[in-house]
Amino acid sequence: MNEPGADRNGTDRSDADRTSTSTDTDTGRSGSDPATDAFVAHRNLLFTVAYEMLGSAADAEDVLQETWLRWIEVDLEEVRDRRAYLVRITTRQALNRLRAASRRREAYVGPWLPEPLLTAPDVAEDVELAESVSMAMMLVLETLSPTERAVFVLREAFGVGYDEIAAAVDKSPAAVRQIAHRARRHVDARRPRRVVSPSEARAALESFRNAVEARDLQGLLDVLAPDVVLVSDGGGVKRAAVRPVVGAGKVARFYLGGSAKAGFAITCEPTAVNGDPALAVYLDGAFDGVMALRVADGRVTGLYYVRNPEKLTRVTAETPLTLR
Repeated sequence: MNEPGADRNGTDRSDADRTSTSTDTDTGRSGSDPATDAFVAHRNLLFTVAYEMLGSAADAEDVLQETWLRWIEVDLEEVRDRRAYLVRITTRQALNRLRAASRRREAYVGPWLPEPLLTAPDVAEDVELAESVSMAMMLVLETLSPTERAVFVLREAFGVGYDEIAAAVDKSPAAVRQIAHRARRHVDARRPRRVVSPSEARAALESFRNAVEARDLQGLLDVLAPDVVLVSDGGGVKRAAVRPVVGAGKVARFYLGGSAKAGFAITCEPTAVNGDPALAVYLDGAFDGVMALRVADGRVTGLYYVRNPEKLTRVTAETPLTLR
């Protein structure tokens, strides 16, 4: 079987070869074609794999394009499991981008948050999927090395076998088991627990929204957990805290104080991003950003506010996600 990234003679394709192909990943080649059918059938899965590894929808889409360009060069008669093979190609391309992205993020201005995705209600109802793509979990994954992240995502979120992961990350199955164990232990020590019902989350969201719109400091303090954390991402384009803000009092004063000084009227619209309850925030009627909330025991424990305009392109139309 040909390895991803190689042509049928086993020769690596150059960047020029890859970018010269003009096939559209959404439509593929015209007519009924086995390669196109397989790619389209698994496209949502491949996007989810790439997004969980990268935290960027734009990068994930680029990975799918690269995956397609390699997939159409594969001899399908030699592929036993098309889904597994596509996941392998996607993983390798995502790993390449993740290593490059890790270097770019070192120069990022302020805290970095994943690109928020508008998600359908059924994502929030799928506990496993919602946890794997939640803002809180995506931030935990940022603390892993690229290989650890790939192994953890494939094993824990998608249930891929060790042998198949080994083929995707160019490691032995024994090494992959060790990496998976180390990554799982690291994540378990930092992973947020989703122990809230949808109705409880909606109630906390509404209380937070009412307090923010009314500039009700006490109401805001009542709904925020004492150790709440606010992470804001302006990307150097919009104002944001240069580091996470911790504690109910500090979060309330930072959020309400900043808008009050600027004289903005704040309005919010309920939405859902990455399986989390969220608010689309408007300042004087102009869309400003998206704030995802993490709720536990009826109070808001985490606030993830994305203001960077470059990261707000996927919050107007639902992005289909799947673990299968």
